[in-house]
Amino acid sequence: MAKLNEHSRLTSEDAAIVGSFSHTLRELAPSEDFIRQGDNPSVSAVIMYGWVARYHLLPNGSRQYLSFHTAGDWPDAQTLFIHRMDHAVCAIGPAVLASVPHKELIRAFDRRPPLAFAIWRETLIDAAIFREAITNNSARSKPARMAHLFCELFYRARASGLGSDDALELPISLPQLGEALGMAIATVNRTLSELRASHAMGFRGGKLSIHDWPKLCAIGQFDSSYLHLKKPAR
Repeated sequence: MAKLNEHSRLTSEDAAIVGSFSHTLRELAPSEDFIRQGDNPSVSAVIMYGWVARYHLLPNGSRQYLSFHTAGDWPDAQTLFIHRMDHAVCAIGPAVLASVPHKELIRAFDRRPPLAFAIWRETLIDAAIFREAITNNSARSKPARMAHLFCELFYRARASGLGSDDALELPISLPQLGEALGMAIATVNRTLSELRASHAMGFRGGKLSIHDWPKLCAIGQFDSSYLHLKKPAR
């Protein structure tokens, strides 16, 4: 509910309905799939703990990570509106998700249209993140590309009340970072070294440290307006 309130105006009645949903908790191991490409799910999930990622599975078995999501996010809300998944969702590090049956969500939408609009808006913001990722991977330099992704993840986490003012636990491996940014592992290491040398940030052992936020935003050409949050996270 708190995540939906970041971009939508919901009432105590909406919160009561969300709190009444029946749900099933599922613990995921690192890299374990919650939804596979081609599935036809009957539930949608809310992340209770940890990080998950959307990805395309390519014919050769490699992955293109599309977006990353953390506690409070609805990473598969699209399953309410499409029947067959064209991507997969997996855990990045340990994660816990709560699955809510589609039929309960649809009944709630009939009773509380603002709640339906909020979840629909969640999918629209996801689409904005996808558009930004296309621009990021195709039009920005490699340091800017990586800096932008780190800015986005840190900004979104802070908006959700996660992490601290200058650090975030971010269990993304270097190969996964490369698969998100279209970089070979050698390029990932070289680009990380450049960003560390800028003294704007650090990333080691799954921990993102922010040393100079304005400078990191400048390197990454990061403008948070595409996230459509009601108030700034920093």
